[in-house]
Amino acid sequence: MTDRPRAWLHLLWPQWIGPNLRIILLARLTISAARAIAGVVTALYLAAEGFSPVALGFLFFAVTAASAVMATLVGLLADRFGRKPFLIAIPLLAAMAAVVYALVRDPVVLFVVAAVGTFGRGAGAGGGSVGPYQPAESAFVAEAATGKLRPAAFGRLAFFSALGALAGGLMAALAHTHPHLSMAEATAVYRPAFLAAALLAAAAGLMAIGLREPTATGPPARVRRRVRWPHRSWPALWRFWVTNSVNGVAIGMFGPFMSYWLYVRYGATPGEIGLLFALVNLGSLVSTLAAAPIGRRLGTVPAIVAVRAVTGVMLVPMVLAPSFWMAGGLYLIRMVVQRIGLPLRQSFTQDLADPEERASLAALSNLPAQGTMAGSQVLAGYLFDEVGMAAPFELAAVFQVANAVLYGALFGPWRPGQRDAPPASSAEPDGVLPTPGAGL
Repeated sequence: MTDRPRAWLHLLWPQWIGPNLRIILLARLTISAARAIAGVVTALYLAAEGFSPVALGFLFFAVTAASAVMATLVGLLADRFGRKPFLIAIPLLAAMAAVVYALVRDPVVLFVVAAVGTFGRGAGAGGGSVGPYQPAESAFVAEAATGKLRPAAFGRLAFFSALGALAGGLMAALAHTHPHLSMAEATAVYRPAFLAAALLAAAAGLMAIGLREPTATGPPARVRRRVRWPHRSWPALWRFWVTNSVNGVAIGMFGPFMSYWLYVRYGATPGEIGLLFALVNLGSLVSTLAAAPIGRRLGTVPAIVAVRAVTGVMLVPMVLAPSFWMAGGLYLIRMVVQRIGLPLRQSFTQDLADPEERASLAALSNLPAQGTMAGSQVLAGYLFDEVGMAAPFELAAVFQVANAVLYGALFGPWRPGQRDAPPASSAEPDGVLPTPGAGL
């Protein structure tokens, strides 16, 4: 192997990645692929089954509400009983939901199973959002990589999420659709994609069996007598509640409807949408690894604010684009920028958490966002039906820019006590791109 490929391999898979983090990254790869398939085909399948935009909005509402409840329980219980059981169970529930979608057509069953398995609420090309899985996963990553390594670890988590979503986007083409499908034909056409999602989700759950719960951080399990509210992390929690509530409105307006919008607005097929999402995730691979150096150079909070402002503004030209591939190109640029902020936000949240409250803060910080997202999804369905295809996106742009302003106002001047501070050293951690002169 020549020096250049070896250097890139070392950058992607440095020596500080231990057994637990290795399993987490590979499991994220497969669960993200499963979620990406579902994100492309579920809305299209349900539309072929006769669901209106309003009905889709209510389905996404049910999935979001169930995901919020489950994520909260996972966050609180994972800090008490350990994270591993939830990293096994949540993907297996998603696998079960995918199997039901492959075999069943009853609308009531599809609603219930989608809610229980938190299945079908896509986020465009985003493979990073995995619902109730995320609080336990974030806590595991935070404990496996501390100090300067933490942003780099979350950057690699986002990299493998994008890589899995890239593969899932391509596999969405397993649904070979054609115009004017009957309902029976739609079930058969979409079945291979749903079964592929089921296998990938199940693989993530089975891999998590090999995880070993960390014992070095926090009190022994026998000392953790009860599930409790994260009081020590409250100063950070209420700030996240304010900012995430506004961002949840924006995401609910367009995220779950992205493949549906491309289908209706431009007549795109699942294969074309899957290819676009794969290209978006391919372009995002570099930005996820660049997140930590950018955060060191600009500062974590300014970098997050800049990312949210840019991605909000870019929704407007994207929704006004006259062709599928022009809209897709703008969407690609937007998502490449958006992926810079994802690992920085995850790492920043864990930096502000008390070590005994990591999963709780990861779950509860997103709870209001789940509520506002659920409501805005129903509103978006109404706007698609009664106002126009561009209206939800334009409204989302306003809320996302407002969120950027709020984030800077609440976190910019605040200086909480630094947790898990690394020892004084000018050396960059192994496997992290050096950024001379940069500092948080």
